[in-house]
This record gives sequence, C-alpha cells and structure tokens, in this order.
Amino acid sequence: MSKSKAAACMTAVILGIGATGLAAGDVSVGVTADFMSKYVWRGQNLVDGWVFQPGVSVGYKGLTGSIWGNLDLTDKNDRSGEFTEIDYAIDYSGTVPGVDILGYSVGAIYYDFPTYDVSGTTELYWGFSLDVPASPSVTVYHDVDEADGIYVSLGVGHSIEATEKIPVGIDLGATIGWGNKKYNEFYWGTDGAELNDLVLSVGFPFEVAGVSVAPSISYITLLGSDVKDSDAYDKDNSILVVGVSLSKEF
Repeated sequence: MSKSKAAACMTAVILGIGATGLAAGDVSVGVTADFMSKYVWRGQNLVDGWVFQPGVSVGYKGLTGSIWGNLDLTDKNDRSGEFTEIDYAIDYSGTVPGVDILGYSVGAIYYDFPTYDVSGTTELYWGFSLDVPASPSVTVYHDVDEADGIYVSLGVGHSIEATEKIPVGIDLGATIGWGNKKYNEFYWGTDGAELNDLVLSVGFPFEVAGVSVAPSISYITLLGSDVKDSDAYDKDNSILVVGVSLSKEF
C-alpha cells in the first residue's frame, strides 16, 4: 500500500468511528491546540522555534482515531506557516480483565511529512500502565516501515488536583527512552542500542469557560554518549521547552 493510500485509509477509519459513534449516541470528540517554543520528539530537536500543534480525536468504546499536526511558526527550517508533519493514529485501550489496575493500549501511527522530500513511516505500538501511585507505564514502538527499529518509553507521573483555594492543578511527569540499534542508526546515525533521552515535565492545568488550559515546562536531556555526539539534528544535549496546551472534549 502506498503512503498516500495508508493515510487515506486511516482518515477513513477515524471518520468511520465518528459516524458509528454518532449513530449509536456513544461517541466522544476531543480537540487540542498546543503552542510550544520548540518541537522536540524523543530527544530530537526537530524545530528549534515556536510551533502550533493542533489535533482532533474521535473515540468509541475504547477505540480512538486521531489526527495531529505540526505547523512551523518561524523560518528556522524555512517552513514558516507550513505543516511539516501530520500524524494519523488508531488506538485501542482498556483494562486487563480481572486486573482493574492494569491498563493496556495497542495501536498504529502513520507519520507523514508533506513539505519534505522524505518518505512517511509507520509504527505499531503496545503498552501497559498501572493505576497505582506514580502511574508507571511502558510503551514499545516498532517501526515496521522506513526505520525498522524499536523505541521503548518508560514513564511515571503524578497529578495534584485543583481545589477551591488553589484553582490551578499540578501535573508532574518523567519519561526515559531507549532505542535499539536499527532505530538509532536510522534516526541518529549511530551504531548501537542505548538510552536516548530523559524528559522531566511540569504542567499547571486549569479551566476557562469549559476549555482546559495547561501551561507547561519540559526539560529534555540526551543520555547515550553516541546520541550526544550525533550531528543528526540542530540540538544541544539539554533543551528547555515551554508552552501552553488547550483542549476541549465533547
């Protein structure tokens, strides 16, 4: 299947979820809009300047389809005002029968780069999370297309809800990523598996007129010696990203 056909199929599935859910009266729709000072993905500083990242999702009984994009707001990469990436994703999430605290997710993501002369690529993923203090999780991403590599993300997080006295909540998170040899060779030009990146983040969510608003600060640092020495991206070994995320569910 061609890349354009793959994207079209995923879009059709997303629209189909919405149509099925509307017919059954049991559909959820989410809209997001993020403004970030940089676009950093798995330690890779893809856009060293402000970006706008909108997204829309449609969910029905554990199945969710989503479309997400990155729009450059500066000429850092000579792409100001252009969508440099559009992702199409399908996810199915739930809890393991008989083990209510153990959640799982499986899905697929197709990454398209409409303004660059590079091929899109597809990842399949699966993951587990525990509904316990610190909310530990693990997600394994397997690129089955261009990279043919594996990236593993381990995460923890904790949320402090807003109160009448303190109207702003606090979301704390940390993730650490590892890439196998094929993944790191494709994305970093290195020759070996190693830990790639560590992300520490804090957000301050609150609501305004039914819209969730979450200013955030993230600190990203590269871990592996080969990844640190790579010249694959315009980067520092440590990066600070600030931004604000808006979201609304219907």
